[in-house]
Amino acid sequence: MSLYSYDDRQLWQTYLSGDNHALGILAERYYRTLRRYGLKFGVDASVAEDCIQDLFLELGQNRHRINDTNSVKFYLLKALRNNVLQYLRYQQRFLGNDQDWMPELPDYINAEALLIEKETLSDSLFQLKTLMETLPKREREVLYLRYYENLSVAEISEIMGINRQSVSNFLQKALSKLRTKWLVTMVLYLNIF
Repeated sequence: MSLYSYDDRQLWQTYLSGDNHALGILAERYYRTLRRYGLKFGVDASVAEDCIQDLFLELGQNRHRINDTNSVKFYLLKALRNNVLQYLRYQQRFLGNDQDWMPELPDYINAEALLIEKETLSDSLFQLKTLMETLPKREREVLYLRYYENLSVAEISEIMGINRQSVSNFLQKALSKLRTKWLVTMVLYLNIF
C-alpha cells in the first residue's frame, strides 16, 4: 500500500517511526492550508513559505521529541503560528512593527459564484472585508480558524494559547458585531437605491 493512501494519523505514526517520506506527504497535503494561514499574519509570501519550511525541517530533525497528535492539521497550524509569531517578534525588535494579523479574505473564492453575480458578490465581499477590518485582531483570527479552517473551539484555544471560554467569547463578540454592522450597512444600502 502506498503512503499516499494513508490518512493523516497513519502518516504521522509512520513519520514518528522514522520515515521522512511520510512527513513529505504531510507537507504536500497541508502546504496550501499552512501558506494561507501564514499569510494572515501580514508577512510576505516568502516569509510564510520560509516559516513552513522551517516547521518541517524542525519536525524532521526533532522527531524523537515530537508527540503523537489526534489532529495533524491542528498540530501543524499551531506550530506554524508559533513560527510566524516568533519571526514577527524578532522583526519587531529591529523595526518596531506592531502588525501580527491581517484581515484579508482567503485567496480562493468560488469562481462560479463570481461569474453568476459578479457585481453583487464583489460589493458584498468588499463590505464584509471592510467590516472584518473593524474587528480586533484576535476576533479576526478566531473567525478565520473557526470558519475557514474548521477547527474546534478546543483546537483554537490550543493554537492561540487562550482558554476555551475566551475563544467562545471572541467568536460571539465578532459574530454579533458583524451581524449588527452588516444589518446597518444593508439598511443604508437599500435606502440609497
